[in-house]
Amino acid sequence: MVRVRYAPSPTGTAHIGGTRTALFNYLFAKASNGEFILRIEDTDQKRLVKGSEKALIEILKWLEIKPTREIIRQSQRLDLYKKYTNELLDNGIAYEKEGAVYINVPDNKTFEWTDLVGNKKISFSGKDIEDFVILKSDGFPTYHLANVVDDHLMEISHVFRGEEWISSTPKHLYLYEAFDWEPPEFAHLPVILGADKTKLSKRHGAKSALDYRDEGYLKETILNYMALLGWNPGGDKEKLSLDEMVKLFKVEDINSANPIFDQAKFEWLNGVWIRTIEDLDTRLEEFYEEDKDVLEILKSNKAKNIVKAASSRMKTLLDFKTLIAKSSSRDKTSEEERLAKKLLSFLSEKLGNEWKDEELLAIMRQFSKENDVSFKTIFFLMTGKESGIGILELNQIYGKEFFVKNLTG
Repeated sequence: MVRVRYAPSPTGTAHIGGTRTALFNYLFAKASNGEFILRIEDTDQKRLVKGSEKALIEILKWLEIKPTREIIRQSQRLDLYKKYTNELLDNGIAYEKEGAVYINVPDNKTFEWTDLVGNKKISFSGKDIEDFVILKSDGFPTYHLANVVDDHLMEISHVFRGEEWISSTPKHLYLYEAFDWEPPEFAHLPVILGADKTKLSKRHGAKSALDYRDEGYLKETILNYMALLGWNPGGDKEKLSLDEMVKLFKVEDINSANPIFDQAKFEWLNGVWIRTIEDLDTRLEEFYEEDKDVLEILKSNKAKNIVKAASSRMKTLLDFKTLIAKSSSRDKTSEEERLAKKLLSFLSEKLGNEWKDEELLAIMRQFSKENDVSFKTIFFLMTGKESGIGILELNQIYGKEFFVKNLTG
């Protein structure tokens, strides 16, 4: 049976790269009718960050990447690690030094495996593997021991993790051999790069899924885009739901090349999802739950028209407030004030009291032509914004008074 685990360390909020590892584990498990386990690797007590574990769990819950079993925490399994450490000491494979327990890898050993990513054979010589600690002086195990013991006891069949762990794999293989255990299959995922083609980090603006949520990105977008960072399901379809990804996911379709995080494409994909989800109004209400002004509009009888008008121009949920705002983005210049008065007089003369959509548009075009004023300038004079919801849509939502106020303000 396929059984995988996502095993983060709560030493900080996981950015998008770590969450992508969780997603690939989840997709593989679901595609194989297997199990997906969440294991918190909290044995490095000095580096633990308060709130990290809570954030890790919240990310998975929000994205609906659901573990199959109860969460496992390594800090609650210390007796197990000590038991297996003693076994290695008794067998002469481990030795003690300054209160810690080390493993010495024999020089004549060769460690090799075929990595599932790229189906490539990787080999290390024992003489290139330095002695490594498996149990620290504080009684807590290192990653090397704890993850091998747990993966064996939990019957993990496949290990998906970042390619930065490739150099540690020989140490793990030696531990599997020392215990006479069958190792799992390994899939080392390519590292996500920033625009400058170096590893994605905070200086590139690398954020957690929760940060992106707060910036108005949908969970569907985050899952979709994370999957495309290193995985190609074939064909040219880029918008994929979680269910679609599960049906299409195959390990052999994971690319060996390091993907580049393209912010512009990420925003574009979010816009695509915003325009296609059926419950956009509900998502907006949740996003703006503490903004009384926006909520008032979302609960008004014009809400459906407003949301529909805004959705075609939104890249993130944050854009909604900017698009529907009645306030001007900047003050008019003296020349713009002169033009605004002239435009208001022109519209009033031609349209009277009723500014109906098609007639309004025709008169605006006439003014543009006769006065050699760009439509972009007219849009700003009438709305107070450089860009946004269309004139006709604003007319339907706010009516003539909105335009008059901007032209006279």
